[in-house]
Amino acid sequence: MYALVRIDGRPVATVTCRVAAGQDPAEALVAAFRGPEAAPGAGSPADPDPAPPAPLPPRTAVVVATRERAGQLARALDSLLAQDHPDFRVLVVDNAPRTTATRDLVVSRYAGRVDYAHEPRPGLAVAHNRGVAAADRAAPVLAFTDDDVIADPHWLSALTAPFAADPGLGCTTGLILPARLTTPAQILLESHGGFAKGFAPRLYDPAAPPAGEPLFPFTAGSFGSGANMAFRADALRAVGGFDPATGTGTPAKGGDDLYAFVRVLTAGHRLRYTPEALVWHHHRETWQDLRNQAYGYGAGLTAYLTAILVRRPALLPALLVKVPRGLAHARAISAHRPYDAHAGGAAGDMTQAPGTHGAQSYPWPRSLSRLERRGMLYGPLGYAKARLRARGGATGRTP
Repeated sequence: MYALVRIDGRPVATVTCRVAAGQDPAEALVAAFRGPEAAPGAGSPADPDPAPPAPLPPRTAVVVATRERAGQLARALDSLLAQDHPDFRVLVVDNAPRTTATRDLVVSRYAGRVDYAHEPRPGLAVAHNRGVAAADRAAPVLAFTDDDVIADPHWLSALTAPFAADPGLGCTTGLILPARLTTPAQILLESHGGFAKGFAPRLYDPAAPPAGEPLFPFTAGSFGSGANMAFRADALRAVGGFDPATGTGTPAKGGDDLYAFVRVLTAGHRLRYTPEALVWHHHRETWQDLRNQAYGYGAGLTAYLTAILVRRPALLPALLVKVPRGLAHARAISAHRPYDAHAGGAAGDMTQAPGTHGAQSYPWPRSLSRLERRGMLYGPLGYAKARLRARGGATGRTP
């Protein structure tokens, strides 16, 4: 079994355990949480001290980009409309649709409750930029999530309240946990670290770089993921929005969220990771899906770095200084990690999911390691291809 532990409503740990025949599942989970295996990492509690009362979250526009996945989208929208946030509006961006299924869903089932925008050019960053342009201009905060998540009812309030407390905050991200762990591919991805960034809140301030991250701010993957992020609208628009030559649906394969994180940080804004802002993500189910993700992660990483240098060449000296450590970091995160019999479990074993997020210590097949590294080599080329393709149409930048 796999379960989330909350204290006073705050996510503090995940636990995994086996339930023996006739055993009470709740007792097994409590024992696993309190036992010695709950070492620091994904399965151990963060500081449970009560947090101070959060300020009233500001008015927010929630952007959901989607393409031909009306069934998943409906599940996501139902969870978004159940949010406890006092003032928000949801906007669906229909990206390069081949059918009218998404529009029909929004118009028929969510009429008056969800807005709709059409973006004919494929690409997640292009779709997000359409959302930025079409969203409620009176909303000072723009939140983004994907069509394959279920948002916790408190997600949007937790993700956006920090903007009211910190006028220098440009971006927030939140916790992403698996909605299901039923296939070997899903379990392996989560054992590798998944999308979660832990249970401790963190603040990234360009005026006071974190001592433990020598590659800051270029280790954008440690900040969060695009399925759970929000921006101060003025800050995002000021840096030109998302680079349209990045993201799923382009030759670059990904990196649109990482690009936005770094651009906002290098513009002088702070970024806060808020684990109370929780969404449940439906990981892809098949081995081929996982192979595609591994290659896409590698490509997106170097594509976003290329995008940063193309659009902000003044950052080149800072990046060059960090290249040696950056190469070592890239080798580490994409390294093959064989199964260790002394550690117990194996890739695909539920007792190994989720892994200690960020530690990269769990089994990772050599084939996926090779794909990640091939993706890293391809990323700059993919970005160049996407840039050439974008020149044939509109730029995709926000107004």
